[in-house]
Amino acid sequence: MKNLKLKFIRQKIDKLDDKLLNLIKIRTNLVIGVLKQKKYKNQIVDKARIKKIFTLIKKKSISRKIDPKLTKRIWKNMIEAYIDFEKRNFKKK
Repeated sequence: MKNLKLKFIRQKIDKLDDKLLNLIKIRTNLVIGVLKQKKYKNQIVDKARIKKIFTLIKKKSISRKIDPKLTKRIWKNMIEAYIDFEKRNFKKK
C-alpha cells in the first residue's frame, strides 16, 4: 500500500516537473529578450533588481506559507544560472 501511494505522489511530481520545464522555457525566452536590450556585459548583473526579487519572494513565500529559506535558495540558484546563461549568450553589438 505504501509503495503505491509513494509511486502516485512521485507521478504527480513528475507531471509538475513537466509544467516547471514549460515555465522555464517561457522564462528563458523572456531573459533572451532582456539580454537583447543590454549593450554591455556589465549590465548582466543588476544587484538592485536581485535584492528586490529576494525581498518579493520572501514576502510572497511567507504569505503562501512556504518556507522562505527554500524559495530563496531556489531563486538564488535560478538567478545564478540565468546570469551564467546571459554571460554565455551575450553578443557584443
